[in-house]
Amino acid sequence: MDQEQRLQSGAFISAEDSDENNLRPQFLKDFVGQSKLKENLSVFIQASKKRGDSLDHIFFSGPPGLGKTTLSGIIANELGVKFRSTSAPALEKQGDLAAILTTIGQNNVFFIDEIHRLRPAVEEILYTAMEDFEIDVIIGQGPGARTIKIPIQPFTLIGATTKAGMVSSPLYSRFGITNTLEFYSFEESEQIIHRSADILQAPVEKGAAEILAKCARGTPRVANRLLRRMRDFAQVWGDGRITKAIVAQGLEALEIDKEGLDRVDRKILEVIIQRYDGGPVGSETLAISISEAADTLEDVYEPYLIQKGFIKRTPRGRMVTSLAYKHLGIKGGPHEDQGLLF
Repeated sequence: MDQEQRLQSGAFISAEDSDENNLRPQFLKDFVGQSKLKENLSVFIQASKKRGDSLDHIFFSGPPGLGKTTLSGIIANELGVKFRSTSAPALEKQGDLAAILTTIGQNNVFFIDEIHRLRPAVEEILYTAMEDFEIDVIIGQGPGARTIKIPIQPFTLIGATTKAGMVSSPLYSRFGITNTLEFYSFEESEQIIHRSADILQAPVEKGAAEILAKCARGTPRVANRLLRRMRDFAQVWGDGRITKAIVAQGLEALEIDKEGLDRVDRKILEVIIQRYDGGPVGSETLAISISEAADTLEDVYEPYLIQKGFIKRTPRGRMVTSLAYKHLGIKGGPHEDQGLLF
């Protein structure tokens, strides 16, 4: 739900929500990272504007916090059209989606977050809407029921998901542009921190920004969240400048270590080592052991732990690596021949 929608619905907007909206880049030139994706999008957008037609439907996948929603808003801005957004769970009935599609407006952008969670009956309406720009509406009930086709304005659907494998093939095949967002490099994370610090008017030392970039998990959302917390610490513990000393104290207070692992990350590694002899252990069992939902484990924590090389997925479950033992300061480690079992 964007800020305008929240105001219209009477929902409370926190200062942090406002900060997050202010930190979002509005155009491709301001968006850091995802270079190849941006280059291609720029070409597709320019071509669409030259033809005067709607941009082809776009599918974004990737872990949370990498910029799928932000890029969708940027696309609308670059096209000079209106942007409407919702999440799949909010579309409970076919009528909910039909009401939006019939009022979407020519060439405008319609963004659906968590598109893998669309109900099958709702999803079916999208098929003809995406391909033929019309929707099928059933009039009446029983033997006398009939279907009528209602034309709608050409539009661009942008679907975003953290679980691309859960999107049905018929829906996925209707997207003309598909992209997977990757984790950000250290340099890109540092650039994001400096940009956000300027917007927030929170002076940050280069050394402090480097530490935060290393702890940002390759994710802009995490980088900005850490920056906001360090701003708080700097204002209370110092003179408002985010220094290396403030960052060191702040990360300790937040229980985040030098590799960006928080308390839950370390608990995951410790549980696999101490309760399951380093693994393998299934995701459901592991999720119960750390009192987290399996989806949260797989979407929020696992991607970074895998990226850092602390755990690996095998056909029999999750296993920790020697790097995890070393990072936690635990003696031992997986046997060299253990990998031969899988």
